[in-house]
Amino acid sequence: MNWSTYAQFGFALVFVLSLIGGATIVARRLGYGHAARGPRSRRLALVEVLSLDARRRLVLVRRDQVEHLLLIGPASEHVVETGIQATLGAERMPAASFASHLGVADAAQGAVPCAGR
Repeated sequence: MNWSTYAQFGFALVFVLSLIGGATIVARRLGYGHAARGPRSRRLALVEVLSLDARRRLVLVRRDQVEHLLLIGPASEHVVETGIQATLGAERMPAASFASHLGVADAAQGAVPCAGR
């Protein structure tokens, strides 16, 4: 085999790969390849997250217009409240007053009185 055979093989390989790439671009523009990301409504949404301290967070999750309040820590997750009916257009409580509602001593610092630890 001489160098012209290797060069011919290299050019053929580049040509075939460019044909595959071009077919991929054309297929995506025609709408193929996006079936998993089609227009559908999402059932799960993260509504709000509040850091209580460096290790724990309160998370409000909405699923099918029902909200669930979760306490997430490094070792475990707890369901604080479930079955909260989500209301559209309802006013949200600011994070500082939400933290004070939970008993957070200093909402700016995120310090939480922790009984039992």
